[in-house]
Amino acid sequence: MISFREMSRDEVERVRELDVSEDGGVLFKQTGEDIEKFKSEWHRPRWDAAKCKSIAEAIISDLESGGVMLGAFEGELLVGVGVLRSRLEESVAELSGLWVSRNHRRRGIARHLASDIFRLAKEDGAREVYVSATASESAVGFYMNQGFRPTDKVNDELFRQEPEDIHMRKAL
Repeated sequence: MISFREMSRDEVERVRELDVSEDGGVLFKQTGEDIEKFKSEWHRPRWDAAKCKSIAEAIISDLESGGVMLGAFEGELLVGVGVLRSRLEESVAELSGLWVSRNHRRRGIARHLASDIFRLAKEDGAREVYVSATASESAVGFYMNQGFRPTDKVNDELFRQEPEDIHMRKAL
């Protein structure tokens, strides 16, 4: 049984419990509002200590600016995380992180976390949610199924950090 709850700043380091490893054979490339699918073998390894520290620092920054971290748990084990950055732009929130452990994918955990993030963003006055998504078929497909669409109105800060990502927006 999976349970969901808001997580505190003191729990951010628990992201190391997640196994974000993934393999694929398809990626996307974005040009404005258009995305193009192409074949490419790729592998994302489980996060090492340095990557976990970097992710934790980014989450803490979001929390310090009024964001929220939600967790999905199987018993005591953290198996999914969703992070809301409440003010990316005026009336635009950011889904700044969404990860589900490899062995817990395709069970509705990401959908549940994302739905809660959308609700919280809307309650906070956001009219849109922005995501800078990994260019994988699984990530892009998931976000498109949640109502996101590629945008040519990219956030400059995120585009500089993640130019290979697929930048999308969803109206709330």
